[in-house]
This record gives sequence, structure tokens and C-alpha cells, in this order.
Amino acid sequence: MPAKSFISTYTVTLDSKGRVCVPAPYRQLLAAMHTDGVYVCPSNRGEMLECFGDDVLDREKAKLDGLDPFSKEYDRRAARMAIRTHCLPFDENGRIRLPDALIAHAHLADKAAIVGAFGKFQIWEPSRFEAFLAEALEEEPAPATGGGSV
Repeated sequence: MPAKSFISTYTVTLDSKGRVCVPAPYRQLLAAMHTDGVYVCPSNRGEMLECFGDDVLDREKAKLDGLDPFSKEYDRRAARMAIRTHCLPFDENGRIRLPDALIAHAHLADKAAIVGAFGKFQIWEPSRFEAFLAEALEEEPAPATGGGSV
């Protein structure tokens, strides 16, 4: 049974033509969403790429539906995502060709980390992802507990 969320991390090769292989479980999940390929855009929060299916695109579009399509707010929201999003088809080997601007945004060279994030996945330069992960996993102080010593 295919996964219902994008989970796990994969390190893949970025070839000289700018192609990466999207892991089979991710392709299966996108197909189950009736997404033809994958949507990819530069992240607004860092030097990585955001990847998603039709479900995320539909939710973002629904947020715009109540706005005047000729308003400044509509254009601002659209600019954050839709204007910079590419719909990338899979080739016969499950690869996508990343546009040069996306490769530059994420500082990709010969490897890429493809990272599940439940409703989406991200593409990172591996050492940048490791630094992000180390910071995200820093040990937090244990919460104080009530009661005496044991």
C-alpha cells in the first residue's frame, strides 16, 4: 500500500542535465492525487525547493478565490507561489528536469536531498539540509516536573 504522506529522506544524484529522480513512493503518492508530474517552486523561507501535488495547489487557489483577481493582494499572493511554480513532468525513469533558476536557488551541484514533509516534500543541497536538521533536532531542555525526588 502506498504511503499517504511524503515521509523519509533520500539522497539522489543531480545529473549534468539538471535531472533528479523522484523516489518511487513519492511518484505513487502524486499519481494517487491525480497530479501529472510534480509542482516545484523556490521556497519563500530558505534555500530549498518546495514540491507538491494538485491538492496543495487547489488549497492555495481556494485562498485566492475570494479576492478580486485584479487587486494588489491577489497579485502579491500569486507572486509568492503560482508565478514561480513549475509543473515538471516525469520522464520514463521517474526523473524531473529542474530549471536552472531552481537549481541556483537551492545551490544544488551533484547531489540533492529529497525530504518528506507530510503534505509536500522539499529538495535541498545535502549539507544545507544536514545543518537545518541539526538545528531542528537540537535537544530542548526537559520540562520541569512536579513532585519530589525519587
